[in-house]
Amino acid sequence: MKKILFSAFLLQALFAKAQDIKAPSYPLVTHDTYFSIWSHTDKLNESVTNHWTGTDQSLLGLIKVDGKVYRVLGSAAKPFEAVVPAAEDNSYDAKYTMEKPSGEWMSESFNDASWKTGGAPFGNDRSEAKTFWDGHDIWVRRTFTLNKPEEGNIFLKLKHDDDVEVFLNGEKIYTAGCCAARYTYVPLDEAYKQKLKKGQNVLAVHVVNTGGGANLDLGIAKEPAKDINNDVLVAEQKSVSLKATQTVYEFTCGGVDAALTFTSPLLMNDLALFSRPVSYINYSVKANDGKTHDVQLFFGASTNVAVNVPSQEVTTQRYTSSGLSILKAGTKDQPVLQKKGDDLRIDWGYMYVAVPSAVKPVQYITREKDAVASFVSKVANTNSSATNGKALMLNTVVSLGKVGNDAKEQFVLLGYDDIYSIQYFKQNLKPWWKNDASQTIEKELAQAATDYASVMKKCADFNESMYKDAEKAGGETYAKLCAIAYRQSIAAHKLVKSPQGDLLFLSKENFSNGSINTVDVTYPSAPLYLVYNPDLLKGMLSGIFYYSESGKWTKPFAAHDLGTYPLANGQTYGEDMPVEESGNMIILTAAIAKAEGNAEYAKKHWKTLTQWVDFLTRDGFDPANQLCTDDFAGHLARNANLSVKAIVGIGSYAMLADMLGEKATAEKYKATATEMAKKWMTMADAGDHYSLTFDNKNTWSQKYNLVWDKVLNLGIFPKEVYEKEIKYYLTKQNAYGLPLDSRKTYTKSDWIIWTSTLADNQQDFNALVNPIYKFSAETPSRVPISDWHETTNGKMVGFQARSVVGGYFMKLLESKMK
Repeated sequence: MKKILFSAFLLQALFAKAQDIKAPSYPLVTHDTYFSIWSHTDKLNESVTNHWTGTDQSLLGLIKVDGKVYRVLGSAAKPFEAVVPAAEDNSYDAKYTMEKPSGEWMSESFNDASWKTGGAPFGNDRSEAKTFWDGHDIWVRRTFTLNKPEEGNIFLKLKHDDDVEVFLNGEKIYTAGCCAARYTYVPLDEAYKQKLKKGQNVLAVHVVNTGGGANLDLGIAKEPAKDINNDVLVAEQKSVSLKATQTVYEFTCGGVDAALTFTSPLLMNDLALFSRPVSYINYSVKANDGKTHDVQLFFGASTNVAVNVPSQEVTTQRYTSSGLSILKAGTKDQPVLQKKGDDLRIDWGYMYVAVPSAVKPVQYITREKDAVASFVSKVANTNSSATNGKALMLNTVVSLGKVGNDAKEQFVLLGYDDIYSIQYFKQNLKPWWKNDASQTIEKELAQAATDYASVMKKCADFNESMYKDAEKAGGETYAKLCAIAYRQSIAAHKLVKSPQGDLLFLSKENFSNGSINTVDVTYPSAPLYLVYNPDLLKGMLSGIFYYSESGKWTKPFAAHDLGTYPLANGQTYGEDMPVEESGNMIILTAAIAKAEGNAEYAKKHWKTLTQWVDFLTRDGFDPANQLCTDDFAGHLARNANLSVKAIVGIGSYAMLADMLGEKATAEKYKATATEMAKKWMTMADAGDHYSLTFDNKNTWSQKYNLVWDKVLNLGIFPKEVYEKEIKYYLTKQNAYGLPLDSRKTYTKSDWIIWTSTLADNQQDFNALVNPIYKFSAETPSRVPISDWHETTNGKMVGFQARSVVGGYFMKLLESKMK
């Protein structure tokens, strides 16, 4: 396989119309909720790259120019050495009690002989804890010996859930509320450091479990004296361009300019490509001074991409296949589909780094902390072919030889084979790309390499067309928000095929509660998929239909979810949302019919839809005290916006009946919805706006559910309802957006886009949308964009990396459905 260089055309297409987009976090590798790596700083080389949950998953990029090394990608993870190893470093025992001790239990001299002895970590997750603890309190004493006083920067290494207080030799050195789900390193000031002494020492800890998870582990660490990164120059970043399928960075590295392009080719019109779990990382280098330079490229990927926690041991391998040189890594234990929950990373399957063998790459494995040194000083064993360990780095070096005015390029492939992706009603399902039983990850990698040039062109073309369409629909600022949202929304899903043969596109409710296929996550996500491939939206609905139609869900309304990701074995959320989810399912089924121009999908599920619409007709107009999709705001009775959803749901059913030729049914439900709308206008009328609840006219809320009446052209609510609401909303804006309702100043940015789509002019639309981009550009919360933020200061309230930002495409959907 020959080394592939971009043609002048492709280079021009890649950098054409570079959008100056400021995002809270920048997508690098985005395929699903587990294979999802981001940069949380504006400059690619000033921070360690992370999984969307915030856990380090280090990617490193270095360029050697005439012997000088420049860092373009990532930052070496801060190296720590264990002084007193935590359990992830080395197992240890400690004394503990779950009954409140008397006396000075934290002092060195306290007699803890009556306490129990147990191995760390302590907690209520039986798969990780060596000592099980699920009570309210635990007191732990860890005795350790130092051979000499420690010098340099010393840190308390700690993981706890929930509230904690820590004592060193009787003196309190740290307290914290809530929890640290992953290890934190707390610097000890000089006074506390002096408490460490040669000989015996005692760490004493009290943890209070306020609910949910419970865990404790701790140790002491220090920074090493020498940091090899001091020998590496930081390349000057000149620009970053964020596009729908690509993020492009440009740098100056001494006498050369370099571009680094991350491509996750998530093109919805080609499900074979869309589901292929392979991203491209492309280096492009050319001289900027008219001279020629010797250039070498380095790419490193941490094996932490393939673990849940860094303490898990991995196995690695180096081999060749189909013209590729490949590095492979995965956990030794391979606990396939054995964990479920929110703040988790994958720890089964295998990651792959591949590059064409024809370019004569040098591939080898080091410890993560030695990776930079291996390229700078060549001290690593580059002949290693397989090794075991923790926190290793898969390293690839390619020489570009002499580089002058003409750009030379090289791509690296980063892939992940999760073997099995989802458990669906007790049956493990393989990823979509494995529907062909003969397919292997090596074949996928080889095809990705072969298709490189054509995929780059397809992505560049889509980036441009998506941006132009969004700009035409809603303006430049709106188009920027769509570019930010595109990959994030897709990467919060997994594409599989059900045992019944249906396409399933299952979401994870990221940093909310970890549910799988939550209906009120599907609902706000839907516009993106309605625009580009309604089959994917069907894949978000079909599992919920199956749940009811199989008899596994027996209630007369739609379920909330299918379980906790990645186990879709039945609803695990503790409370139903009957009006919310039934309305969502009917409305989205109607939206699919509108997008496709036929109601065949609805026809398959007509009996279920009829049951749900009859529930809405009976119980939807004046909702009882219950949750809606804004469940974080708490229960609410007589919710006017939820009532709108029921009314629009009934109207959507009428539209479907009409499309299916059931004219009498259509007239009946259209009349019901229209009469309800008239009654709603009276009951919710608060003068210059409509209220949050029917019984309190001193309230207001965004009536974002109205948007489907407009987008589907249902004709249920008169235009004056939209106009009144928009006019009122414009008086309630804060610096970073329109609050969700009168109860709080926080908001949901997806709902603002829906609300703004009710505006009948560009000026009002811009007035509502521009503050969302201001939030994106200025928020101090550097995570994949949060959809729940504070409108007064731009801080994230909760949620991150969620698929619901697919809702940003509502304005584009409206323009497509006219």
